[in-house]
Amino acid sequence: MIVVCVASVQPTLKCYASAMPEVSRESAGDLPLELRSNGGLSFQLADGLDRLGRALSDPTRRAILVRLLDGTQRPTELALSTGTSSSNLSNHLACLRGCGLIRSERSGRNQLYELVSEQLADTLRSLLALAATLPPCTADGTKEPAEATR
Repeated sequence: MIVVCVASVQPTLKCYASAMPEVSRESAGDLPLELRSNGGLSFQLADGLDRLGRALSDPTRRAILVRLLDGTQRPTELALSTGTSSSNLSNHLACLRGCGLIRSERSGRNQLYELVSEQLADTLRSLLALAATLPPCTADGTKEPAEATR
């Protein structure tokens, strides 16, 4: 299954899921170039990395994932902690569910959200620790930020 999250012209987020048949190495030559050019990764692995990248590339989805490291959360808690509206949050939660990174469960009148696995939580923690050690990013690719021009 391939899940694609796209931003539309309006400030909403739409996620589309479509089934993709399993493809053998022999039949990969029949696929369009964009489906064959995955750096030697299996299609399943490339798809998983794409979904993780999509989730981490958006500040709101990143904030949701980090907040869920603390455990199960209700949408109202997530909306408050991320500073987004409930309708915008709903779109991001749908995208994260569609990407297979979070799951929801109804508890009485509440919908509760959590990460799908402890492995995902450990990986997010490792990525956060790694991110804290990275030097600042610069436009020219150097390690040091450019000095401000006077």
